[in-house]
Amino acid sequence: MLRGLPALTLCALPLFAAPAAHSAPSGTPERAGTAAAGPSGVRAPLPLFEAIDRLTVAAEHREGYKRDLYKHWNKGLNASDGCDTRREVILSEAVEAPQVAAGCKLTGGSWRSAYDNIVVTDAGRLDVDHFVPLAEVFDSEREPWSAARREAYANDQNSPDTLIAVSAASNRSKADKDPAEWLPSDGSYHCTYAATWVGTKLRWDLAADEAEVQALLGLAEDCPNTTVVYESAV
Repeated sequence: MLRGLPALTLCALPLFAAPAAHSAPSGTPERAGTAAAGPSGVRAPLPLFEAIDRLTVAAEHREGYKRDLYKHWNKGLNASDGCDTRREVILSEAVEAPQVAAGCKLTGGSWRSAYDNIVVTDAGRLDVDHFVPLAEVFDSEREPWSAARREAYANDQNSPDTLIAVSAASNRSKADKDPAEWLPSDGSYHCTYAATWVGTKLRWDLAADEAEVQALLGLAEDCPNTTVVYESAV
């Protein structure tokens, strides 16, 4: 959570709270996907097992995927602040606020990278990860998405879970892998990771393949107190 920007800051903050799901306190039930109420309403908390059961199981279909099908980064929540979506996410997740100069150039600040539980003190060493990677989204679209829906996913700040600032090294280790192929090196984050993955897939009505579902069910065995809360994207 930001602690306030210096007086000369030129880039306004996005108007939403930093995601609690990315750093759930020890000993408390974890949840993922809480978002402001919209036309479809915020769902009641679901046990992780029940949330996984709501996923549509289907084979993946990678043929035809190109990263530029998903336009990113756009002008973000505040088109006049000089910061694109990527930098708005980085600003919103800062533990200590960076200084922001013209062109949304960031200096100083610190962040906790949830995937590997390290502190990053250089914004240039952060990646903003699509929690469900763009290639995985393409694989999992139940019907081909419009260009506008793909752009909406790629820049989604209306949920605190679709995008996350993490160390570049951990993000590049993950690449486009799903939970059957990759998990964060920080084992204490696995329950939150599984819940956030499932909540994001439910939010965007994305399918999951059989190996992915089995991996998620295996994680859920060790996460009896983890719940999923999500709002369907419109």
